[in-house]
Amino acid sequence: MGRRAATIAARIERLPLGNFHRRFIALVSLGIFFDLYDIFIVAYIGAALQQSGFLSLKDFSVFVAAGFLGMFVGTVVFGMGSDRMGRRSAFILLLLIYSAFTFADAFAPSARWLIVLRFFAGLGIGAEIIVIDTYVTEVVPSYARGRYVAITQVVGFSAVPVAAVLSRLLVPTHFLMTGWRWVMVIGASGAALTWWFRRRLPESPRWLESQGRIREAEAILTALESESLSLRDENGEKEEGKRINTEDTKSAEGTKREEKIADGARTDRVGAAVEDKPGSFASLRMTEKKGGSFGELWRQPYLSRTTMLVVFQALQTIAFYGFGNWAPTFLLKQGVSLLHSLEYTLFIALVSPLGPLLAAWTSDRFERKWTIVALALLVAVFGLGFGNSTAPVLVIAFGALLTLANYWFSAAFHAYQSELFPTRLRATGVGFTYSWSRLSAAFTSLLIGAVLAYGVPAVFALLAAAMILVAAVIGFFGPRTNRMVLEEISR
Repeated sequence: MGRRAATIAARIERLPLGNFHRRFIALVSLGIFFDLYDIFIVAYIGAALQQSGFLSLKDFSVFVAAGFLGMFVGTVVFGMGSDRMGRRSAFILLLLIYSAFTFADAFAPSARWLIVLRFFAGLGIGAEIIVIDTYVTEVVPSYARGRYVAITQVVGFSAVPVAAVLSRLLVPTHFLMTGWRWVMVIGASGAALTWWFRRRLPESPRWLESQGRIREAEAILTALESESLSLRDENGEKEEGKRINTEDTKSAEGTKREEKIADGARTDRVGAAVEDKPGSFASLRMTEKKGGSFGELWRQPYLSRTTMLVVFQALQTIAFYGFGNWAPTFLLKQGVSLLHSLEYTLFIALVSPLGPLLAAWTSDRFERKWTIVALALLVAVFGLGFGNSTAPVLVIAFGALLTLANYWFSAAFHAYQSELFPTRLRATGVGFTYSWSRLSAAFTSLLIGAVLAYGVPAVFALLAAAMILVAAVIGFFGPRTNRMVLEEISR
């Protein structure tokens, strides 16, 4: 076919980071903020629900499990379904689902209704994170991909201290209705507002290309290039703009530019023109247009990645949500009063955004695979420290360190998992494997409720063992991904 115009992937790779990317990340991050708010309010209102008698310990275990079971179903149906309906459409639909059901849950008349409505809210919550990870991974160039996914997590985990503060202020109140209901109403209202702003988001050009909708993908990218490159010229960087618009960029200069990934320059693999040969973006684009299927996850080269991520997700959520959803309850079981447990967890929650902030700084500097391994081991160590501490200072210190490591870990693996599958299969692969974390979390909630009878230290011994296995799985079987173009990683 000879020389041809640059592929969608090539144009995304050389698009300079600018106002569009910042606007895009800001809008997407609002979605994950309310998503994580909805997940973590369970920890703070759970203690109040138990103390008030609205839920028993067994009911609370089922309440948590119901939410994660809904997240499992939602991840499978909508997370994988976004490979069919598109990233933007799935994103907006999911915001509407969990906003509506969380609002309804705030007015649940009984424990049974609270549990049932939590399941339906989970349908939206579970898949939203997957769609966001996939969306950002496909739109942002490879040299900034890890950092931008981490930024969404920074904003998202800022919801944890907000949920803690609101719970501390509102849970003891009884204005018109009990305080825990107001905590849920606020989250639902914010998500609805966020959904209204989402109308400005474009569809993923990579996804459009994978569906054969090339003209739509090119129209979106042309508008983005016009915005980004014109601003670049206005800032006096005309030479860079000329280089982006030059088609004949192969030869020795292309090799030199390959070493400038950190500055956004790319090789002829992501340059303005490529030859239609094996391994080039041109041939990769033709592969992407064929579409993917669930069965492809079970064939190489994706079989080993699918298996690895299923095991990883089933294990990591034991420690992550085991602490996140149960911390105030653990403190209650150790004899701490409700107000003091909310105060302790508030102090711990304040460090929540620092974990993903560290990920934003380190994600593209250090190999994500080994970062995940190191952080999993730190989570195990800090968890044992928290579970065996009784002095308030040690409880808060170990809790803060555990939170920091947990959320740094989360930001790292969310960037990592979305890199391992091709565009035609990305949401299906990530959605299916991530759904195991939700299924695991549902059963873990019941397991923790049972193990808690043997004391808080026993629970954290279980969580530590899970994270040690996580480190082993990623260390032995996880591929490297940093600073590689998506089409290179997934082929």
